[in-house]
Amino acid sequence: MASGYTLTLRREGATEKQHFADLEAALDALEREGRAFANTERRETTQAFLREYEPVQIVALRAELSGPGVRAGVDVRGDGSAEAYTGRLRRRLIAQQDGESPYAALRRTLAVSPGR
Repeated sequence: MASGYTLTLRREGATEKQHFADLEAALDALEREGRAFANTERRETTQAFLREYEPVQIVALRAELSGPGVRAGVDVRGDGSAEAYTGRLRRRLIAQQDGESPYAALRRTLAVSPGR
């Protein structure tokens, strides 16, 4: 599906890919997966390389979208918070407007209205 969109979900050593014909369906799946993960998963404070990482510093789920003209996604943190970004190697956070979820901010930035 070369002209479609790919949603890549990365979480603790596991990677899953889903393919979609259109961007709106891919964004719907990204939001569904991100919200479900944020509502059920939490991380504890972790130590690595003599440093302590709080749950908010840990990316527990990275949901990335790629396709024609799109490189963006949402990181769900170990405390359940989430933030949207654009780019792949150089991620740029998307500023949320008042009352806006990271998923809505991502849709706004990619100029796609919610399918609901």
